[in-house]
Amino acid sequence: MFSKIKQLSWKVLLFRSFVYGFAIIGFGLCSAWLAVKLKLTNDPGGVDVNDRYFQHATLTDDQRHALLSDSAQVESLKSLTYYKILALGVLHPKNARNILDYYRRTEDVHTVEHMLDAMGIYMTDSSDFHKRINDNGKIFTEKKNNTSNLFWWSTVEEWPVLKVAVAKDAKVIDSVSKITGANPRLISAVLIAEQIRLFDSRREAFKKWIQPLKILSNETTFSWGVTGIKDFTAKTIEHNLIDKNSPFYLGAAYEHLLDFKTDKPDVERFERITNTKNHYYAYLYAALCIRQIENQWMRAGYDLTDRPEIMSTLYNIGFVASVPKKDPQVGGSTIDIQGKKYTFGRLAYEYYFSGELATEFPYPKMKKHLRTASKL
Repeated sequence: MFSKIKQLSWKVLLFRSFVYGFAIIGFGLCSAWLAVKLKLTNDPGGVDVNDRYFQHATLTDDQRHALLSDSAQVESLKSLTYYKILALGVLHPKNARNILDYYRRTEDVHTVEHMLDAMGIYMTDSSDFHKRINDNGKIFTEKKNNTSNLFWWSTVEEWPVLKVAVAKDAKVIDSVSKITGANPRLISAVLIAEQIRLFDSRREAFKKWIQPLKILSNETTFSWGVTGIKDFTAKTIEHNLIDKNSPFYLGAAYEHLLDFKTDKPDVERFERITNTKNHYYAYLYAALCIRQIENQWMRAGYDLTDRPEIMSTLYNIGFVASVPKKDPQVGGSTIDIQGKKYTFGRLAYEYYFSGELATEFPYPKMKKHLRTASKL
């Protein structure tokens, strides 16, 4: 009897719990509905305390169009934007680094200016930041700024075509670099200097074939191939690979890189270097020439791995003139580019550090690129 009553009381308790629970939920929902209906939950909102700043920071459509349609102004604004990021970095390096990473990848001036504006909310009272911008920022927006390239050779008609043609061979040059250990950017530097040297002498060929096809000039007379290797220089490179007593000797691992496959080495050598469809051997000879000269100077106690102007000069004037010494001079053959004269070494140097084609031929990290001379 008692067990039945006890069982019944639990059922009643459970039933009442459900009823009361639903009643409470219902009351809550009704209260919420009533509050919404009576607009008791409405947030009246408000004007942000920085509203004036936002109004000042945002350009109108007309202002934005006028600014971005003027190429000279865009270039000036790009420079000014970099300066603003640097100024921000003095005070808030972490924020500046985030913006700089995005800007370097995109050069999206419009978005980066907004990013800087967002940071500016917290810097309205930063007199140091605003003083830097106001005092020095006008340098970048003055009308007298010259937007032309400092390097004359990169402003001539042939340069954009040459860039495309050289970029096409980036993978071949990289493969040669891996085999020989030569710096691929230095290989591209002597290539660029040699190709620019031919601008004036091959103007008709440029108009007919080189410009439309975006190909490299290929020499077949006194100098050979796209890298201008001379016949006697090629033979010297081959000899240096196997002459263990030569200061240019690189080691056993390199001895068979230029082995001939026929019994007519003179013919095969010419066909290799002047091959118009595959420039592999033209770059291989150039890379080995560079490495052999580097090795000679390294043995004498002089490291030229960070001296592209000297390496290019020696590449141009040849092994006979390569005499290791403390103060080597920059020079080589004189190159006339529409009336402006350069030496081979200077031209290669300017290209090397110009930033041109840096994606295809990146600058080496010196701690990895420094080497010791190959020993006998």
